[in-house]
Amino acid sequence: MINTSTDRRPAAVAFAVSLALSLVGCAAAPPTPEFWTGFRDHPHGYLAKDAAPNAAAFLPPPPAEGSLRAQADVAAYRATRALEDSPRWAQARADNEIETPDAPRVFDEALRIHFDPERMPTLTRLLGRMLGDLETIQTPAKRGFTRPRPFVAEPAATCIAPEPWLAASGSYPSGHAALGWAWALVLTEMAPDRADAILARGLAYGESRAICGVHYPSDVEAGRLVGAVLVARLKADPAFQADFAVAARELAQARRAGG
Repeated sequence: MINTSTDRRPAAVAFAVSLALSLVGCAAAPPTPEFWTGFRDHPHGYLAKDAAPNAAAFLPPPPAEGSLRAQADVAAYRATRALEDSPRWAQARADNEIETPDAPRVFDEALRIHFDPERMPTLTRLLGRMLGDLETIQTPAKRGFTRPRPFVAEPAATCIAPEPWLAASGSYPSGHAALGWAWALVLTEMAPDRADAILARGLAYGESRAICGVHYPSDVEAGRLVGAVLVARLKADPAFQADFAVAARELAQARRAGG
């Protein structure tokens, strides 16, 4: 007579082991990271307000009305209206994105990866928090200088439909130019072999604001100065440096995986 209970034991043991391993694998799987969706739930920066540089204290004022530099700004604004409906105009429109976790994808081509926030959660949050620090640094200057934006001073086509808050906010310095340059500096340190492409894209990101018609060229240049100051200050912050080390490893792993 065949003992069926004994014959089933190896299969039962194998099933139990397989189930246990699958449960362990599920328990060990990292949770899906949670990100913000826009400005309202955007993460705060690394720096306390009293520990952050003040752009109003170190930036020179914007060009005086009627000065040669101001005239050059207006001339550049008028000339770039001719780019409407061009590929560069479309790029400027796309470069308007700055607040969501996906915004750093503007550097995809430069880094030769597909920027995926879920694969690089620390890098995503680090770059996002830099926007919070930028707001702390630049807001006193924007409110203090109160330079009207180009499309407010001289209405013409812009690459985006300006919302009321944009028209009411100061043009000097450019926050997009600041953050684009700051991101470029940080990413260059993480991927020095792609420095030329990264820096070129960071510059283009700022130039998009002048092409779009929402900033003058001098706003963009001042923004890059603010971005450099932001990075210099963050490099002295322990929490930023700790995240930087993890983020650099995430980016390296993504690059090794071929994006």
